[in-house]
Amino acid sequence: MMAGRKKAKKWLRFRHRVVRNLAYIVLYPYARIKYGITVEKFKEQKKTPYLILLNHQTPFDQFFVGMSVKGPVYYLATEDIFSLGWLSSVIRYLVAPIPIRKQTTDVKAVKQCIRVAREGGTICIAPEGNRTYSGRTEYMNDAIAPLARMLKLPIALYRIEGGYGTEPRWSDVVRKGKMRSYVSRVIEPDEYKNMTDEELFKIIKDGLFVDDAVADCEFYHKNRAEYLERAMYVCPFCGLSKFESSGSVCECKNCGIQFEYKPSKEIKGINCEFPFRFVADWYDYQKDFINKLDINQYTTAPIYHDEAAVFEVIINKKKVPFKTNAQISLYGDRVVFDEGEHSEIKLDFNKIAAVTVLGRNKLNIYCGDKVYQLKGDKRFNALKYVHIYYRHKNVVKGEENGKFLGL
Repeated sequence: MMAGRKKAKKWLRFRHRVVRNLAYIVLYPYARIKYGITVEKFKEQKKTPYLILLNHQTPFDQFFVGMSVKGPVYYLATEDIFSLGWLSSVIRYLVAPIPIRKQTTDVKAVKQCIRVAREGGTICIAPEGNRTYSGRTEYMNDAIAPLARMLKLPIALYRIEGGYGTEPRWSDVVRKGKMRSYVSRVIEPDEYKNMTDEELFKIIKDGLFVDDAVADCEFYHKNRAEYLERAMYVCPFCGLSKFESSGSVCECKNCGIQFEYKPSKEIKGINCEFPFRFVADWYDYQKDFINKLDINQYTTAPIYHDEAAVFEVIINKKKVPFKTNAQISLYGDRVVFDEGEHSEIKLDFNKIAAVTVLGRNKLNIYCGDKVYQLKGDKRFNALKYVHIYYRHKNVVKGEENGKFLGL
């Protein structure tokens, strides 16, 4: 007689509640001191699981959520934290995040969300999938609406404001300023069950949109312009370029223009009349520039050269060092890096499934059954690889006027 199917272990564990309570004791005062944030309690929280959706501004956002709500929260997390060997095992044991492959359709992650919801767990997702580079909430995938409907949980919209001024994605330092995080609205299942996916998505998108490109507060640090070159690579005066920052000043390495990044988040030219007031305006200009770029001009000579360490990511296991100081070339249709003294690896854009930035400036390239991770120095700009790849993808699909550049 065939043995019965083994019962699956529960995702939710009592230890997750214990870990959450211990973490709160340590992290709440730490966050208040480090970020100057006001974390508002979710006072209307009922004894029911929620789907928490938040805009993504800092690497600490998930902890702000955890401080606002009672009980453990199960976060969607990229494969990067599941590829750290023994450390990943510790993270899984303590908080059991839900793995998702960034920038790809992950059916397994959806199934695991359903499983956690059925067991009575609160799930937290950042629909942007990326921290903002500009201070404005980034692109959101409209698949979040049908997923929310599938989970049948009350939806809590969680807003984080001031995070871009405090710790921009491109920076290594936290500035002294003001932040706020709070649940701004709850959408009950009875409220959204008769909505279309489009209507629900609009409510989610509008409710999470935050524009920190305003001079509403001052954020102080002596190194406030470092490392803006991780985000910006198009000069408004000379086009495709490289920048170098120091302290509060940044300079174009091609044409020499200099500007100051002020405590108010405003940009002020030093030896020029800088055409943009905020990074967000410049960032929009940069995307428009790439969306008009004739990438076919850059198939024989590279657009950029970089040096970076290359790893092969064994998903959900570990990262294997591939080459310490690889020479990377970005073309309009491929990425090339040297494998050895007389050999190289060519990653054709037509064979790549996705290109994405992790953290501040790590780059993941998903090509066939392999995932390569590029980690350059502190000034490495990973974002340009994402933008150029998606520009190529739009052109190949016949969408030369397409706007989406990967995030």
